[in-house]
Amino acid sequence: MRFLKSDSRLIGVLLVLAITQLIGWGTIGLPAVVGRDLAADLGLSLPAVFAGSSVLYVTMGLCAPWLAKAFTRYGARKVMMVGTVVAVPGYIVLYFAREPMLYFAAWVILGMGGSATLSTGAYIMLNEVAGRQAKNAIGALMLVTGLSSSIFWPTTSFLSGHFGWRVTCLVYAAMLILVSLPLYAFGAPRQNVPKERGGVAAKASKAPAIARSTFNLVVCAITLNAFVNFGLSAILIELLRAEGLAPAQALAFGSMLGVIQVSARGLDFLGGARWDGITTGLVAGTALPVAMLLLMMSEGSTWAVAVFILLYGAGSGAMAVARATIPLVFYDQAEFAKAMSMIALPLNLASAISPPLLAGLLTQYGSRGALGLTLVCSCATVLILVLLGRRRPGIAAAAVS
Repeated sequence: MRFLKSDSRLIGVLLVLAITQLIGWGTIGLPAVVGRDLAADLGLSLPAVFAGSSVLYVTMGLCAPWLAKAFTRYGARKVMMVGTVVAVPGYIVLYFAREPMLYFAAWVILGMGGSATLSTGAYIMLNEVAGRQAKNAIGALMLVTGLSSSIFWPTTSFLSGHFGWRVTCLVYAAMLILVSLPLYAFGAPRQNVPKERGGVAAKASKAPAIARSTFNLVVCAITLNAFVNFGLSAILIELLRAEGLAPAQALAFGSMLGVIQVSARGLDFLGGARWDGITTGLVAGTALPVAMLLLMMSEGSTWAVAVFILLYGAGSGAMAVARATIPLVFYDQAEFAKAMSMIALPLNLASAISPPLLAGLLTQYGSRGALGLTLVCSCATVLILVLLGRRRPGIAAAAVS
């Protein structure tokens, strides 16, 4: 925990981001719980409902390059405040939606707000405060934000069950205004330029430039894993129901996922100083295809589902940390924000395509169709990470010398 003592502001910033990211990611997970209700009320198919999340991620990805300049000029605090205000009308439009056009317009608005407030913005803010200790700070943040589904899936189920999904949208809009916005305004740091110990603005590293092919491999690994994790998270409850579980059982198993993910992130956090994001990705990434093979070969038995949740939860939880910290292996503080902004576009596009595609495969071919595609993507991710491990700057420098 030494990194927490190095800057007294960091504890406060982590608390602010933990709460706001928990709310941000938890609230946009609405379709995962009430997807069938949305489909019935709006006259949409289930894949079309999940396409709302795709619209959100596409919008986030398209906004990312433009926001990179805003983050640099104004700092993460101001950008995330504006993004929170922008996101609020998205839930209000969703409340009034009676047809597909308004439904998808709501997700466009939420995507515009999310591009400024979700994940990338949080990592940039931590980079502003923690500098080269950003890996441990990101890991600490993910210990809490990984609980978003465990907290908000039951919350969404309770609110929608008693008041309907429309009122639930208004509750979530109120949370953004009354909780997230004040936290950003009064709890987030005001500086917008990363500082070194001497108080001088951080200078670009003189380290050799990273090869474009290495950056492309980083993008491929992160994008493929995002496709798997975001897609399966969106359809997990429906996937478990397709395996034969009752709705209550599927919700219970799905809600356990967040706790397991956080536990895996905790292990990575405790040992974070001993290994980098690539090592985390290799260990965690291997667990994903094993989990999928197990579920595919089982007959939907309870024990197989439980082991699947355990393996997939641990693997996906640690991989979330790896996705955010693999760039730190190759890029210093000055280049991190730029790299993350460039990665955000393909990452969000993959996250956008995945839920409706996997939902469509689930509808047409059952659980085997969705699991088969995610298995291929997971295996490819592991192979790419093996290649990246051989391109670590230290190893590459040793090879040249």
